Amino acid sequence: MGVLTLFATGKQLTAIKFGDCRPVDFPGQPCQVVDEACRQLDSYFSGRLTAFDLPLLPAGTPFQKKVWHELLGIAYAHTISYKQLALALGGANLARAVGLANGQNPLPIVVPCHRVIGADGAMTGFAGGLNVKRWLLAHEQRTAGMVLF
Repeated sequence: MGVLTLFATGKQLTAIKFGDCRPVDFPGQPCQVVDEACRQLDSYFSGRLTAFDLPLLPAGTPFQKKVWHELLGIAYAHTISYKQLALALGGANLARAVGLANGQNPLPIVVPCHRVIGADGAMTGFAGGLNVKRWLLAHEQRTAGMVLF
């Protein structure tokens, strides 16, 4: 996976970025929500957590937030297509807009945009790269039967 950098308001997680995104001179302050997010991410990567329970505050348009909220309903180790997601939000004609909103998800992994794939099963865009998306989906498939809580 590499490095993930987490951002928060102090009480809510606002973004997860792939790579070390902190300015070099930024000292970093202890943050309870970031600490909890790190604990939950560690549990997820260890195969012990299937759903995150964190206070989230993603910045986006009302439509983007609606899409991201819908992503939270995709079950662990399952995938849906952009078309299925668009249908859930009101119609197949929204597929392109859904895809764009999915690509702008500021909280990847926690808000599982990696679980959205092409209608033909093809892997399509992901902020962390397609290799990371494949790894996340394979990880969930591999660990789905061993989740402890």
